[in-house]
Amino acid sequence: MIRVALDVLGGDAAPETPLAGARAALEAWSDEVSLALVGPEGPIRSLLGEFPPENVSWLPAEDRIDVADPPALAVRRKPDSTIVRGLQAVRDGQVDAFVSAGSTGALMVGSVLTLGVLPGVDRPPVAALFPTATGRVLVLDVGANIHVRPHHLHQFAHLGSIYLRDRFGTERPRVALLNMGEEEEKGGDVSIAAHGLLSGDDGIEFVGNIEGHQIITGDCDVIVCGGFVGNVLLKFYESISGFILGIFEESGLGSGGDLNAVLKFLDYTEYGGAPLLGVNGVTIICHGASPARAIKNAIRTAIDTVRSNALEDMRVTLESLDAMGVEP
Repeated sequence: MIRVALDVLGGDAAPETPLAGARAALEAWSDEVSLALVGPEGPIRSLLGEFPPENVSWLPAEDRIDVADPPALAVRRKPDSTIVRGLQAVRDGQVDAFVSAGSTGALMVGSVLTLGVLPGVDRPPVAALFPTATGRVLVLDVGANIHVRPHHLHQFAHLGSIYLRDRFGTERPRVALLNMGEEEEKGGDVSIAAHGLLSGDDGIEFVGNIEGHQIITGDCDVIVCGGFVGNVLLKFYESISGFILGIFEESGLGSGGDLNAVLKFLDYTEYGGAPLLGVNGVTIICHGASPARAIKNAIRTAIDTVRSNALEDMRVTLESLDAMGVEP
């Protein structure tokens, strides 16, 4: 059984929404997951009585890191926060993964400080799955690193390839560099240098630059980019399903099985949360506005990520590259 810690105070509608997501996950996968609910006992007490003790437990934490708090300072000054306690539980082996819709900055800083980073990783990226015409594409980074260097993008390519291979069985994921043109000399100095690193690495299947309109075509499996561009792309994707639904409603077309299937495919809540890759543990970051379904599916992401053994494969691969003097 996979043990997942859940931040009960994380998100815009905490604690109600995380608890509803926890309830849904336990009802769906009671034979696969046990949850450690991280937060004050008061709101958690009712859920503790609903499920067997082997499926749900309480991890005390009385404080919360707000999105307005400076991340690094808050992690140090709020040791009894849900984010710090949840990450410590991963570090100490009490749980296998931590899921939170709390402060993204604090989750990233806390993960690096508490769990540490894997060998050869300078900047752990957040990796998000986007729907495409042929299935899905993993985009990283989508917000952790605003300013990146060529070797950071190179690291992202390895991390994303291993994650996609281990979690979804994609044997040799095709990696692309998001750019303003397909030619290798396109973009600024960082993009041009990154293209050189990626094209010269036989350990990844680099297919070259792609432009924005090619993201949905399914021509690649992993896309690497800086966190600023990736976050803009993520927020755009998140808005698509609601936008399309609004158009249909205004047109009086209503909804139906086919339309609902399309909207479900586009809905970011179906993907739940995004893993922070490159840290020495499993951290799943959710949108602050995540509804209960997104929290439920983030728990599913945590289960599948732990079960895939991607973390250990990343460690072994990066150690071997480091030993050979290959950067990442």
